Order: sequence, then structure tokens, then C-alpha cells
Amino acid sequence: MSASAPPLDAPGEKNPPASGSPSFSPKAVRDRVRHSTPFIQRLKEFAIEKLLALSGWLSILFILLIFVFLFKEGLLALRQVESLSTFFYSVEPVMAYDAATAETKIVGEAVAYKWEPVSTPPRLSILPLLWGSFGVALLSAVLSTLSGIAVGVFLSEMASEKTRNLVKPALELLVGIPTVVIGFFMLTVVAIPLKNILNPADGTSLIPAYQSLYNMFVGSLGVSVVIVPVIASLVDDALRAVPMDLRAASLSLGATRWQTTWRVVLPAGVSGVLSAVILGFGRAIGETMIVLMCAGSAPQISLNPFDSTRTMTATIAAEMGAAQQGSLHMHTLFLVGAILVTLAFFLNLTVELIANHYRKKIRL
Repeated sequence: MSASAPPLDAPGEKNPPASGSPSFSPKAVRDRVRHSTPFIQRLKEFAIEKLLALSGWLSILFILLIFVFLFKEGLLALRQVESLSTFFYSVEPVMAYDAATAETKIVGEAVAYKWEPVSTPPRLSILPLLWGSFGVALLSAVLSTLSGIAVGVFLSEMASEKTRNLVKPALELLVGIPTVVIGFFMLTVVAIPLKNILNPADGTSLIPAYQSLYNMFVGSLGVSVVIVPVIASLVDDALRAVPMDLRAASLSLGATRWQTTWRVVLPAGVSGVLSAVILGFGRAIGETMIVLMCAGSAPQISLNPFDSTRTMTATIAAEMGAAQQGSLHMHTLFLVGAILVTLAFFLNLTVELIANHYRKKIRL
């Protein structure tokens, strides 16, 4: 005699699970998924979460306070001058010697771009400082961008794992060398021999324009030593973030290793490469000790890269300690610092915008 079938459940009733079989009711599933966490563990996680959030908000607050403080002190300089043009140029009398009367007379006026804050009256043109900062940054970017990208591509695409494990830590150690040491190295090992080679004392000059021992070119060489490892490391990280599937697809279609690197990997990682270049440029603008020691500290506007120059950072470092408290000189230095921080902010903002644009474009 066949066993009778189990009775059907009435509508709305729940048939209890057989012995040993798990229950799949929502409550039973939640109880199995959500493990009970000890109170101390939950308290630690809550404290860590709040501390991380507090750190983020404090970082934003400190940046805002830096902006407020610099602009508060810097804008006081605007109240101490008659015209805003004082920070761009000054009008200087043109003197000429009159042989008939044996006297020196004023024969006209000329526009001058001078930074002489302790003269009477003070000359506070910021343009020579801007020229020096951008000149050093652009020249060092030209010198270091290609080599930095080349080293990054080599580490990411061509170097063996053993070679990469040796070169990458060496680059990171080079970033950690104090810039004053690099500046001293450029003074003793590069500047003097370079001057003797390009413009020796016997008059056989290879570059007649190379007159100053310490100049923009030497300062840019020193800054390049600092930013090449930065660019190379960032380019390496950006290219290694490109999915391996893209490389495999290119190689499977018959492309060579170099074609894959040039036409597939680099376009896919172009956001990181551009970000590395712009960050290197920003690092060059913010460099202080190397340009203070090697660039000559002469605030002037000159198209000759072998002339002495002075940057905004070098001016603040050299003159802030000697500026009188509350004077026009000190407030002008704060104004220079505010301009410098603003430039750094917009450079970082540009990096983020470029990176986001290319991430959306290639959907990475």
C-alpha cells in the first residue's frame, strides 16, 4: 500500500522545515548572515570611522585657513600703496649727462620692472618673480618630461621584475634626498665645470650668452633632478593600472610589444601621464632651496636662460626673516605667497579635471 502524500499547507500557513534542513525565511537568513559583533569591536570601528572623517574635514579646514591667512595678510599691502600698478611696474627717471653744463639731468621717464623692496621709494614689481618661477618650471619641465616618461614606460612595460625591483626603489630614494644637498651638488659639480666648458676664460666661448655662473639653466637642471623621479614613478603607476586585457588583445592581433605600448597602453593611461607632467610642473614651481642656491637670485626679466633669475619661493625664503613686522615689504611677501598657493591650487585642479575627462573617455 502506497504511503499517503503529505497534506498541503493551508493558505497563509508556514510549513515548518524538516529536521536538519536549513530555514530560508527572511529572518533566518538575516540571522545567519549578520554575525553578532562584540560591543568593543563595534565601538572601535565607530571610533575609527569618525576619526577618519574628522581627519578629512580638518585637512579641508587647514587648507582654507592657509588661504584666509595668506590673503588676509597679503591684501593689507594693497592698502599701503597708492596704485595697484606698484606691484607690476615702476616709473623711473631717465638721466643723461649734459656736457655743456657738466651736470646730470632728467631727460624723461621709463617703465621699469624691479624688485627692490628696501629702496626709497620701494619698487615692488612681482613680474620678475613670476618670470623666474615660470621660466625655471618650464625649462625644467622640458628637460625632465621626456626622460621621466621614458623611465616610467621602461619600468612599466619593458623592464624585468628584477630590474624594476632595483630601479623603482632607487627612484623613490632619490625623491627623498634633501633639496639642499642637490643644490650643493649643482653648485660644486655642475655649475663651475659647465661655465668653464661653455665659456672658458681664454675667450673661446661655445655659448657667448653664458656669462653668469649661477643662472636659470643651472637651477632648472637641479630642479629636473628632483622631478624626473616624480614623473617616472607616477607614469609607471598610471601605466600599470591599465588592464592587462588591453595588452593581451593587442598582442593577439599581431602587434609588437612596442606598438602595444605606443598605441594601446599610452593612450589608455594618458590621464595619468598628463597628471604626472602637470604635478611635476607644480613641483618645479614650488621648489625653493635649489633655485635659491643655483639660479643667481637676481630678479630680472630676461629671455636669456643663462642669466640669473629669482623665483617667488626663493624671494620668500631669502627675505621673510629680514622683513620688518607689519611693513609693506612683509605684506607684499605674503601677497607673493598667496599668488603661489593659488597657482598650486589651480594646477592640482587642472590635474583632476584632465584625469576625470580621460577616465570618462576611455571608461576606466
